[in-house]
Amino acid sequence: MNKALYRNSKQRNALYQYLLSTDTHPTAQELYEALRPDFPNLSFGTVYRNLGILEQQGMVRRLGRGSTFDRFDATVEPHYHFICDKCGRIYDLPLNVDLSLEEKVAQATGHTVTAHELDFHGICVHCKEAERQREKDLVQKA
Repeated sequence: MNKALYRNSKQRNALYQYLLSTDTHPTAQELYEALRPDFPNLSFGTVYRNLGILEQQGMVRRLGRGSTFDRFDATVEPHYHFICDKCGRIYDLPLNVDLSLEEKVAQATGHTVTAHELDFHGICVHCKEAERQREKDLVQKA
């Protein structure tokens, strides 16, 4: 969709800047809570509507990833994610996108592949560290 179709808004700009500044892939609710102090009259509907506009403009990506809530990402170029099965955080991975996978799928199936997404699942370093700390605390109490 053409960016000129929408007037510039302070809330949309703040939303986009927040997304650019974080690597946490926040939900609409988290974005609403983060922006509310600067925009006391902000509604959740305004946040969601502006996320839709930013998505239409190609400025953000919506990440469904099977969780209850969509998450949003300002990194729109193709990249891979790691999803923590314990806390649900989504991390961008510093890996090059393997375009040969698209050719392999096309050759194996006859489909025309236009893009692909790849997610890795497991336990993130934050959750692993928290678990190590809990175990350490239990040993010290014994």
